[in-house]
Amino acid sequence: MQNKFRKIKKYRGRRLLIVPLLLGGLIWVVIENPASYQSAAEDVEGSSSAQVAVPEDFLAVNVLEKLAIKGRAPKTGYNREEFYSGWPEIEGCSLRQMIMKREFGETVKLAENKCTVVAGEYDEPYTGEHKVFNAKEELSKGVQIDHVVALSDAWQKGAQNKTAEERYKMATDPLNLLAVDGKANQGKSDGDAATWLPSNKSFRCQYVARQISVKYKYGLWVTQAEYDAMAQVLEKCPREPTVGLND
Repeated sequence: MQNKFRKIKKYRGRRLLIVPLLLGGLIWVVIENPASYQSAAEDVEGSSSAQVAVPEDFLAVNVLEKLAIKGRAPKTGYNREEFYSGWPEIEGCSLRQMIMKREFGETVKLAENKCTVVAGEYDEPYTGEHKVFNAKEELSKGVQIDHVVALSDAWQKGAQNKTAEERYKMATDPLNLLAVDGKANQGKSDGDAATWLPSNKSFRCQYVARQISVKYKYGLWVTQAEYDAMAQVLEKCPREPTVGLND
């Protein structure tokens, strides 16, 4: 499958791009700060000016209309291990580390193993604060990898009816993963857009568009309250594109 570049949005002066790359039929690598792509391990570095227009069918407001609206199913049987039991490795590096490398971009500093992130800085999306980390211990305390569509939420909105392979793909898809402030992530818990939105209002359009993208890609539904909350956010950004669908 060929790499396809699409401009998503500028966030605090940083261009966001995505490049879907299928690895072993399981993992899609979504890149947001890159430039040249020669391997999955390199996909988190660089920058690019490529731009592609987004068709109307792939605007978040229009894809939202394609999602089924249903009530929340019981949480019975939910366990994170129904989705995955640990981060997979891509060319010897943990997916968790690759997500942090993706977010930190050119500022990232790695351990001798060329995988473990030990320092870096970035514009944290949920709070909007510029975060600087000078040691691995600071990263461990301050950064968590969030499932944009929480796994518990996904379980109650269709994932429990999916195959184990489909659930694994969703849980390890970088489309559904962001490196975020630990406290903000804990505040979110397993909430959907009806119960939690980032305090950083400038990121809400991108956040909701990404949730819509994940739910559409993996055949999940939304509740009426969730739909209404998403639609209200997108009223302020009707041209917000989805992520990773127009490929």
